[in-house]
Amino acid sequence: MAENIKTRFPEIDIKENEPLAKYTFTHTGGPADWVAFPKNVDQVRQLVTFAKGHDLPIMVLGNASNLIVKDGGIAGLVLILTAMKSITVHGQTVTADAGAAYIEVTKVARDHSLSGIEFAAGIPGSVGGAVFMNAGAYGGETKNAVAKATVMNRTGEIFDLDNQALDFGYRHSAVQDQHLIVLSADFALQPGDFTAIKAEMDDLNARRAAKQPLDLPSCGSVFKRPKGYFAGKLIHDAGLQGYTSGGAQVSKKHAGFIVNINHGTATDYLNVINHVQATVKEKFGVDLETEVRIIGRD
Repeated sequence: MAENIKTRFPEIDIKENEPLAKYTFTHTGGPADWVAFPKNVDQVRQLVTFAKGHDLPIMVLGNASNLIVKDGGIAGLVLILTAMKSITVHGQTVTADAGAAYIEVTKVARDHSLSGIEFAAGIPGSVGGAVFMNAGAYGGETKNAVAKATVMNRTGEIFDLDNQALDFGYRHSAVQDQHLIVLSADFALQPGDFTAIKAEMDDLNARRAAKQPLDLPSCGSVFKRPKGYFAGKLIHDAGLQGYTSGGAQVSKKHAGFIVNINHGTATDYLNVINHVQATVKEKFGVDLETEVRIIGRD
């Protein structure tokens, strides 16, 4: 039984009935039945194998930055991989564990005068999340930098997927389709000039700080870019900036963001999302699809 999971793995930090609002960038989310913080691949495999043998659902979280966990929380076992954060450099390849912060990877690349990942200088997610979502910003995408990812399936098998096998698309990868767990990724970069790399990263971060509401909890960019439009402009033109439900609000600084202004709940976030989608559809006939992952129990 799942009730034995803490006693079964005393060497792994496992919490029972743990509020996920403690870990999400929105500061929202109900409790998970179990939350585990594995420190290495072997511990991940042990937990995955245990879960399969006990019909325990598994959900994997990284930095939980582009994510809304519903107020009902998550059934089963949540793996948070942020303790797995090693970053190493071999020649022009930077290898990073799934739980490493994407921003830290860009800093390591910069410090080794390696170019090709500057676009990610301000992306707040983890490496695993970036591969899962094909995270991108300012014209760059993760698919352009990743040579391969080491993944685990739900039976505990570990294997590599090269760039082609990862089947990257807009905010999409094969990791999603095959329900895989990213363990690490290799970024194939090019020699560059430290000063130029740093200047570009500093510029992108300055632009991000000027335009985005970084001072408030949010889940980042909420909606995918609709073909032929920009989500933020549609929301702005619909007069929705400042629209509030409970403690969640369409950011007055950047219409593409929803911020937590006063102890908002996931339900508040979802109410704002639904209102924005309905209003934009009514005014412009455009369907806004969420980029943010929405998971958990109602």
